[in-house]
Amino acid sequence: MAHPVDVHVGKRVRHRRWLVGMTQQQLAEKVGIKFQQIQKYETGANRVSASRLWDISEVLDVPVSFFFEGLDVEQAAVAKEERMPSDLMGDKEAMELIRSYYSIPENQRKRLFDLARVLSDVA
Repeated sequence: MAHPVDVHVGKRVRHRRWLVGMTQQQLAEKVGIKFQQIQKYETGANRVSASRLWDISEVLDVPVSFFFEGLDVEQAAVAKEERMPSDLMGDKEAMELIRSYYSIPENQRKRLFDLARVLSDVA
């Protein structure tokens, strides 16, 4: 699961790239990487290293701090602690779990729910 800070930074990269009218391919070429890597950065799937973020900031003509603007540190810490995706319905694993859960007979589902609650309290 992507870390909330990585997702935030990725959104800021996408936002700035879009504002300057640059494609993922163009940004990738200027930074010296493949466009697929830019895709992964923009979704938060991959973390951007400090040196790579520096290169991206140079190409997009913004300070490195731009990518962290608007980041709510407390919100990021809570999300990390809870390990909850920001878009639960967009999380493939969560959707598979929900589908599987509702395919279980109701009486067993309640017992599974109770077990999950106990396990989450222990963790």
